[in-house]
Amino acid sequence: MNIFVNLHRNVKFTFNFQKSSFNKMLKINFLKYPLLFILLVLPLAHMGSSPSGEIPQAVIDALKTGNSVVLSRYFHTSIELAIPGKEDIYSNKQAELIVKDFFSKHVPSGFVILHKGGKDDSQYAIGNLSTSNGRYRVTLLIKMREGKPYIHQLRFEEANAD
Repeated sequence: MNIFVNLHRNVKFTFNFQKSSFNKMLKINFLKYPLLFILLVLPLAHMGSSPSGEIPQAVIDALKTGNSVVLSRYFHTSIELAIPGKEDIYSNKQAELIVKDFFSKHVPSGFVILHKGGKDDSQYAIGNLSTSNGRYRVTLLIKMREGKPYIHQLRFEEANAD
């Protein structure tokens, strides 16, 4: 008995069972218990499709150049935003205006990610933003919703002088 499972685009697994020896070994007939077979194969399918696990390049570029419009395209409907003197949960439109004002007063000249990580559908990044008025530590929390990355938290904190 051959069973073909297509997990992800070009990844295919073939299970080749000899009915009698396999049934004797496990004493389970997968044809009688299709749900059991699905539950055993489903974790393999998840391993085949890896979440991007990356901070979108457009977000990094928007921070480098101070482009609040592009950055705000990744804002969730509500976002926890912290800049020196302001910290609250804002709508994405309010947050765009606050970030635009911040970038106008602190014109970015570069952004470098120092650390990033995450698991499942959440990613975070910590980086340094160089501006016309000094350096800021930037922390991002991005969560996947409906297959798209959204920034749920964005923090700009004054970096300590080295």
